[in-house]
Amino acid sequence: MEQPRKSAIVIGAGIGGIACAMRLQSLGFDTRIVEALDAPGGRAYVRRAAGFTFDMGPTVLTVPHLIEELFSLEQDQAMLGEPDFPAHVLGDDKRILSGISGGPNTSRYVEIVPILPFYRIYFDDGTFFDYDADPVRVREQIARLAPEDLQGYEDFHEAARAIFNRGFLELGYTYFGNVGQMLGVVPDLLKLGAVQPLFSLIKKYFKSDKMRQVFSFEPLLVGGNPMKVPAIYAMIHFVEKTWGIHFARGGTGALVSAMVRKFEDMGGTLQLSAGVASIDVVKRGGKRVATGVTLKSGEVLAADVVVSNADYATTYMRLIDKAHRRINRDALVKFRKQSMSLMVIYFGYKKADGDPDLQHHNIILGPRYEELLTDIFERKILGPDFSQYLHIPTLTDPSLAPEGHHAAYTLIPVPNNQSGLDWSKIGEGFKDVVLTFLEERGYIPNLKERLVYQSFVTPDYFEQTLGSYLGNGFGVEPVLTQTAYFRPHNRSEDVSNLYLVGQSTQPGGGTPSVMMSAKMTVREIARDFGIASSVVNGVPERAVA
Repeated sequence: MEQPRKSAIVIGAGIGGIACAMRLQSLGFDTRIVEALDAPGGRAYVRRAAGFTFDMGPTVLTVPHLIEELFSLEQDQAMLGEPDFPAHVLGDDKRILSGISGGPNTSRYVEIVPILPFYRIYFDDGTFFDYDADPVRVREQIARLAPEDLQGYEDFHEAARAIFNRGFLELGYTYFGNVGQMLGVVPDLLKLGAVQPLFSLIKKYFKSDKMRQVFSFEPLLVGGNPMKVPAIYAMIHFVEKTWGIHFARGGTGALVSAMVRKFEDMGGTLQLSAGVASIDVVKRGGKRVATGVTLKSGEVLAADVVVSNADYATTYMRLIDKAHRRINRDALVKFRKQSMSLMVIYFGYKKADGDPDLQHHNIILGPRYEELLTDIFERKILGPDFSQYLHIPTLTDPSLAPEGHHAAYTLIPVPNNQSGLDWSKIGEGFKDVVLTFLEERGYIPNLKERLVYQSFVTPDYFEQTLGSYLGNGFGVEPVLTQTAYFRPHNRSEDVSNLYLVGQSTQPGGGTPSVMMSAKMTVREIARDFGIASSVVNGVPERAVA
C-alpha cells in the first residue's frame, strides 16, 4: 500500500524560506509557505511607488550556480546527492565570470547578468577604488592609491585563497550539529589564521588605511563588524572574485517572484497575509514534537515538518511556548548578540546631463572607519558621521524607473534597537542629512530639486514589520562565539520535527548563505525522516527506510 505523502510548512517567504520550500517539495513533501506580508520576499520585499520599483533589501547576488541548482530541481527529485561545487563552476576567473551568470534553468524564469565593477568604493577624500576580479586592474589601483601595499596584497590574496578553499569549498555545507565536529576543524582554521578577527588579519598585510577598508568592508554586507568577525570571512573576497557579482533584471524581487513560480510549478503552495501566531507542539513518547502552526486568523495547519524562516529570537520567544523550550530559553536567546540594523532611504530622481559616473553598487565611506564601527556595534550610538551603500540599479535596468529617471536607495548601517534611539523622532531629520550629504558632496548634484519620490525605513521596520528581535538587520551577529556550532542550529534542540533556515542559522547571513542554509536544513530533514539517499556534510549516506 502506498504511503501518504509527508507535509511541510515553512514559516516565512524570504529567500531562505522559499529555497527551503523548493527543496522540501523536491524531496517529496507537500509543502506550504505561510507568509505574514501581502507579498513574498521578507527582507527582499519590493516597494513600488510613483512608477519606481525598489528592492527593499538584498541587492547583491553571488554564487549564481546556487541559484541554478534551485531552478534545476523537480518534484520528488531532491538533488541532495549532487556535488555542492561541481567541476563546471570551478575554473579560471575569466571563464567563471563570463560563463555562469544565469544558467539555462534559471533563465527560463529570470534573467541574471554580471555587474562590473563589483563595487566602486569612495573614500572621504574623494578618491575611489573600483573593486572587481580583474587582477591587472586591482593591482593598478593599489599602485595608484597605496603602492606600499602591492606585496601585501599578493600575500593577502594567497591567505584568502587558502581560507576560501578550506572554509568555503570544503566546509561551506558542513552542518555543525555537535561540538565534536567544530573541534575537528579548529586546528586547520588556526593554522590558516581564520579564527583571529578579520581586521587583525588585514592589518598584517596592508599598511594603508584605504586598502584596509577596501579588503575588510564586505562582512558589513552580512551584518558583521570587520573588527570582530573571524578572519574566515576573508573568504568573501574570494567568493566574489571567483563567481562575480550579479543582478536579476527587474531587481532581486524578480528573482523572488521567479523562485515562487518555480515552487508553484513543482506543486508547492504559497499562502500570503498569513501571519503565524504559534508553532503547535505536543508531547509524544517523551518528546516534544511540532505538529503544525496556528495562524493569527485562528486557522490551524497540520504538518509533519515545520521550518521557520523567521528570526531566530522571534521563532523561539514568540512562536513556541516556554514549556517546550529547554535549551533556547529566553535568557539564552536574549544573551546572543544581535547584528546591527539599517536605515534605508528609497528615492527616485530625474536624470541630468553631466551626472557623476556612479556605478550600480557604490560604497561611500565616511571620515572614520574603526571608530564608526565601534559606535554602531559596541556603543550603539548614532555618531556625527556615517558610511553608506548607494545602490542605483537603473544604471543596469532602466525599466525600474519612469523614463528619464533613476531609482536608487542608500543604506546606512546604524545600531539595532538596543540603542534606545527614538526613530519616530530622529528618522526624518537623519534622512535629510544623508540626502544633503549626497547632494553637497557632489555624488548627485542638486538632488533635492530633482527628487520626485522619497521614503525610508528604520530599525523599527525590521522589528515591527519583519519581526526581527531588536530590529536587527541580519540575525545574530557573526562573531566567533556565534559561528558554526555556536550559531543557532538548523535543527531545533528543543522540539522534534522543527527546523530553522535563513540568516540566523548556519552558515549565516547573505543571499548565498541563506540558500546554502536551505540545503543544509533539508539534508537534516532527509536524514531524520530516512528519505531516499542523501548527502550529509558532503558524505553520501544511505538513509534508513
